[in-house]
Amino acid sequence: MDVGNATRCGIIGLASLLAAACTNAAQPAAQVANSGRQCFNARNVNNFHAIGQDAVIITVGVNRYYQLDLVGTCPDIDWSLRAGLRSTSGSSWICEGLDAEFIVPSPSGVQRCPVVGVHPISPEAAKAAMAAHR
Repeated sequence: MDVGNATRCGIIGLASLLAAACTNAAQPAAQVANSGRQCFNARNVNNFHAIGQDAVIITVGVNRYYQLDLVGTCPDIDWSLRAGLRSTSGSSWICEGLDAEFIVPSPSGVQRCPVVGVHPISPEAAKAAMAAHR
C-alpha cells in the first residue's frame, strides 16, 4: 500500500468515527423523545421552590413543572435562595429518580441531595403546592 492510499484510508476511517460519534451524541435525545417518558434537560431548569425538606418543584422552560422527591431530607433547601441541579446519568436529560441530585449551599458546606422521584405536574398543581409552602 502506498502513502496516498494509506492517507485516504485513514481519512475515510476518521470520517466514519466522527459520523458515529455524532450519531451517538444525538441518540440520548432521540431515545428520550421516543421512550414516552416525561423527561427534561437540566439546562432548561430556570426556577425551584422547596415544598418541605424532601421535595422540590422546578420550572422547566416557561410553563412545565416537575416535582422532584429527594432521598431523606435536605435541611437547608427550603431556606436557600440558590441551588444547583446536577445530572448524574451521564447526559443532561433527567427522566427518573437517581438521574440527578440537588446541590444546596449551607453554612456547614455543600449538601448533595439525591433525587429519587421525578413527576411532571400541571401548572395549577405546581402553583397550589408553592402557595401552600411559602
